[in-house]
Amino acid sequence: MSTENEGAAVPADRSAPSAPPAPPAPPVPPAAAPGASPAQAAEPAAGPAAEPMAEPQAPHTSPAPAASEPAASEPVTAAQEPLHTPPAAAASTPAPAAAGAGWPPAPPVTPAWASPLPPAPEAPRKRGGLVAAVLVAALVAGGVGGGVGYWAASERDSGTTTSTTISSSDSPASFKRDPGTVAAVAAKALPSVVTIQAKSGGVEGEGGTGTGFVYDKEGHIVTNNHVVASAAEGGGTLSATFSDGKSYDAEVVGRAEGYDVAVLKLKNAPSNLAPLPLGDSDKVAVGDSTIAIGAPFGLSNTVTTGIISAKDRSVASGDGSGGKNSYMSALQTDASINPGNSGGPLLDASGAVIGINSAIQSAGSGFGQSQAGSIGLGFAIPVNQAKNVAEQLIKTGKPVYPVIGATVNMQDKGEGATIAEQGSGGTPAVAPDGPAAKAGLKPGDVITGFDDRQIDSGPTLISEIWTHKPGDTVKITYERDGKPATVTLTLGERTGDN
Repeated sequence: MSTENEGAAVPADRSAPSAPPAPPAPPVPPAAAPGASPAQAAEPAAGPAAEPMAEPQAPHTSPAPAASEPAASEPVTAAQEPLHTPPAAAASTPAPAAAGAGWPPAPPVTPAWASPLPPAPEAPRKRGGLVAAVLVAALVAGGVGGGVGYWAASERDSGTTTSTTISSSDSPASFKRDPGTVAAVAAKALPSVVTIQAKSGGVEGEGGTGTGFVYDKEGHIVTNNHVVASAAEGGGTLSATFSDGKSYDAEVVGRAEGYDVAVLKLKNAPSNLAPLPLGDSDKVAVGDSTIAIGAPFGLSNTVTTGIISAKDRSVASGDGSGGKNSYMSALQTDASINPGNSGGPLLDASGAVIGINSAIQSAGSGFGQSQAGSIGLGFAIPVNQAKNVAEQLIKTGKPVYPVIGATVNMQDKGEGATIAEQGSGGTPAVAPDGPAAKAGLKPGDVITGFDDRQIDSGPTLISEIWTHKPGDTVKITYERDGKPATVTLTLGERTGDN
């Protein structure tokens, strides 16, 4: 079965690092030795190795002299160290003298992905400078004729050259971004997004990193249940760090394993909290722009963009045991989502929350705990559902689930959701006096439709049921002995996860 998209694992007492600044470009020497080749991504199934989003591109250089051969590309496996500061360059790699000590180290003389740099080109001949100058003069005043020729000849004789540059009309200090741009939306939303550190109460103190966002001014933070489960179940600790670096201890208000939603509350919450506005996930359309904010692999305050790729995508995520699985009728997005993004907001173009990033599909690993990176298949809990769950948790501390009162087979797929012959622990598959029993459903019936949604499996049926509320009236289409039939029933309720 599918598994859960856990936060990136971290060792004891280590916090998420900031992305190291790019090193300054070194001066180009007359000649350089071949550099190292780019690190290649490890296969997801081989272990917790991160797959880079893209391989570095070779910079454009002048062709090398015929006697010089490009450096041979040799695969190098990059060890996955989530949340750790990247190690310094290998001692065997020569590096030019640096202006100062510390991270990051000076880059190698030649880029690791390029052929050796050719010798520095000779200074341009004076005639080249004259041609450029004449062209500029001709563009400005094309009718001066012989005057230009005389001026060019004088420049050549005097041995001087000129260069013309154009400056931007706006300096960085005065530059303003229009409302609605990704930069403007991100700048407004980032102060309301937190990086969550969850540490279990064990001797090792292990935990994970996830994301959450400010839900209200009272200090409630909404995130995924799987982000905080290890700390909540193991007597551990939780902290939330804002984009300005300020960190606050937090406690669990309530958790919903089935919905994969949890609510935390900050201890000694600041008075200037700015909750993120909540959108309407029912009005989202395929193709709408999306913005995801989170801490992929511990890199806090990371912003990625994409679109809504699909809606109502049935997704089951969990630990594979069946007892702690969660089900969602998800929003699918191609915005890059990775372990550590879990619990973070998926925003629309206006900056409103339309979903909670929860799971990814990784190549060859299903929906789950794999530390493989994004392949453009991310899934978010629709915010309309998440809001209902969050309000329940804030009010009572326990989730409430709508039910039909029947146990369905969760393994079969393609023909519908079959009502089992027997429930768990030997209980009846159709609860006496439950909604399904009152509607006339029996063991062996195959449910093929739920309202206007086609049902192909048990997880799809559960995902659809959980988008509703107890007391809602729904239409169920089913087959019995090969004959289709339709009934209407009123959803019941179940309180808690057990």
